[in-house]
Amino acid sequence: MPPVPAPGAPLTLRLSLVLVYPLLCHLASTGTPLAGAWAALALASLLAWCLLDGLWQRQLAAWLWMLGSAAALAMMAGSAWAWTLLLAPPVVFPLWVAWLFARTLRAGRTPLILRIVHAVHARAGMPVEAPLVRYISQLTAAWALVLVLLAAINAVLALSVVPDGPLMAAGVQPWWPVTHIQWAWLANVANWSLLGGFALLEYGWRMLRFPQRPDRNLLHFGRLLAGLGPAFWRDLLR
Repeated sequence: MPPVPAPGAPLTLRLSLVLVYPLLCHLASTGTPLAGAWAALALASLLAWCLLDGLWQRQLAAWLWMLGSAAALAMMAGSAWAWTLLLAPPVVFPLWVAWLFARTLRAGRTPLILRIVHAVHARAGMPVEAPLVRYISQLTAAWALVLVLLAAINAVLALSVVPDGPLMAAGVQPWWPVTHIQWAWLANVANWSLLGGFALLEYGWRMLRFPQRPDRNLLHFGRLLAGLGPAFWRDLLR
């Protein structure tokens, strides 16, 4: 009998953490006396998202990481360090995801998005034609490039934060000063808008270029992706 895979955390819990993180970032950027505490909570929610499956499966290492990090964040909540650390995720996470895309473009590997396309077409009993394979390989590279550019933009924004950003701390006046609240909107809201806009434009172009496909519209496409199951998504990035 094959081993039964460990259950992952519920999707609703994961989505809840995704939604609460930008809200906490905004609260941390309003300049209130509790800004450090909100920043610490934002970082804790992000860490919980990263460790969620391990926490849900009661893995000791995950809980030790979570509790130790939470204790460190609690000690930093009264200082400027907690808020300063919030500048890092909008740079680090896009670079990490870009690397996940780019590493699958090496010779002998299947591009990340092509794995998804193969799985969706297989469920529909449709072959993946050679032109679509080439297009999806290029799309995987395009997503990696978009994410690297986004990380670069976020890095410039992080450096330009006033009055306590990295450039100001080094005695350099930013060419384009950004307040805390402006940074929060740009790094945690505009980012998603840019990525969502790119995804919608690409999907519309793909509908025109490849009319023969298993999905009827964007909503149906989302249902097909959800139908691949949690095991597929857990194994996708390995």
